[in-house]
This record gives sequence, C-alpha cells and structure tokens, in this order.
Amino acid sequence: MSDKTKKVTQEELTKLQELHNSFVQAKVSLGDVELQKQNILEGIKQIRTMFFEMEEQLKETYGDNSVVNLETGEVTEKKE
Repeated sequence: MSDKTKKVTQEELTKLQELHNSFVQAKVSLGDVELQKQNILEGIKQIRTMFFEMEEQLKETYGDNSVVNLETGEVTEKKE
C-alpha cells in the first residue's frame, strides 16, 4: 500500500454524512417516543389508582354487590 492518503469522493462523503445524520435523528426520535410512552404509562397508573379509590367510595355508599351502569349511572345489584 502506498503512503499516499486515500479519500472517498465528495459524493460518497456527502451520502455517508446524510446516512449518519439520519441514523442519529432516528435514535433521538426513538428516545422521544420512549419518554412519551413512559409518561402515558404513568398517566394510566394514576387513572387506575383514582378509579380504584372511586370504586371503594361507591362500595361504601351503595354496597359491595353494586354495579354502576357507566352509560346511565343506574346502580343495580350484582347478579350471581
């Protein structure tokens, strides 16, 4: 091999840089999506906790065997 330094063409260098930048941007986007996912999961956890608390309050008010129709608000007894 000669002592002369080899270089890629400008076209090859540009394409290589574009691909690298696309890869980096995709990784950043993936990180953003993961953060959004974590925020959504935390929101779901909070909603479930609030739902459980509301369910316990309703049991105290209407009894353990009560069922609430989510469309009408009607409370009936659970059928065995």
